[in-house]
Amino acid sequence: MTSALEKVAPARREEAGFLSRLVPAPVRALLDEIDARTARIPTRLNEYGYDPFGFDPVSTRYSNLLMTWVYRNYLRVDARGVERVPPGRVLLIANHAGNTFAWDGAMLATAMFLEAEPPRLVRGMGEYFLTTLPFFNVLLHRAGSVVGRPENCVRLLQQGEAIMAFPEGERGFVKTYRQRYQLQRFGLGFMRLALETATPIVPIGIVGGEEQSPGLANVRSLGRLIGSPAFPITATFPFLGLAGFLPLPVKFHLHFGNPIQFEGDPNEEDAAIQERVDVVKDEIRRLIADGLAARKSWFT
Repeated sequence: MTSALEKVAPARREEAGFLSRLVPAPVRALLDEIDARTARIPTRLNEYGYDPFGFDPVSTRYSNLLMTWVYRNYLRVDARGVERVPPGRVLLIANHAGNTFAWDGAMLATAMFLEAEPPRLVRGMGEYFLTTLPFFNVLLHRAGSVVGRPENCVRLLQQGEAIMAFPEGERGFVKTYRQRYQLQRFGLGFMRLALETATPIVPIGIVGGEEQSPGLANVRSLGRLIGSPAFPITATFPFLGLAGFLPLPVKFHLHFGNPIQFEGDPNEEDAAIQERVDVVKDEIRRLIADGLAARKSWFT
């Protein structure tokens, strides 16, 4: 078994001469910062340099470079309460939006990488259809995300990982701007997993995702043609093609709540599980309100 540092270090040595000649000093400094934080993530790798789910620290090095720039300079994320996330296994549960690309999830993961002490690798639980998308499916695994199956989640939690989940699913992700910040129905699966594994839940309210790509319509019939549960029409997509996936330069606000530990039987009736889910949902609703109150406009 090897560490993330042991895999990243050779890559740094191989490109040191190249970087010194062609890459600006600020970029080299940022890569050094990313390497230093990656080295402190306790994820163990196999002899091929991957974890059991396909995470590769060398691949994430450059995606982290991009996401760090977006986090600090483009979406200018204001993350509050990151220190409330406990060490060890944890479920990060948040509202969902975006329509085109899950910048809310990307910024949440980046916040935990840049702001948490020690840095945390946050595992995303992807929708099943995402694994059918060429290239993107490999990117998901290399970044540490997995298909949102209960057994995958249980294994990760047993290894002490941090997992982010959006219980609204595509109901929250694809919706019109008229429905902004109106929480949709939450699935119950995350709560059953929390009870089964005795994992604390940290509720998170995210503000900015609704404005990054304001939705005009959801044409589900078009989505079914490409094997997707939804097909958003936004102010820029599909009219601008791939450029429609770029978010507007809105300011993101992430508000982390206090961890909540639930007890009970994970096999209880849905009604009993729903009562606990509603506790988390109400807290996320409160955190969203805090985020909306903290901003002056979409961009500040």
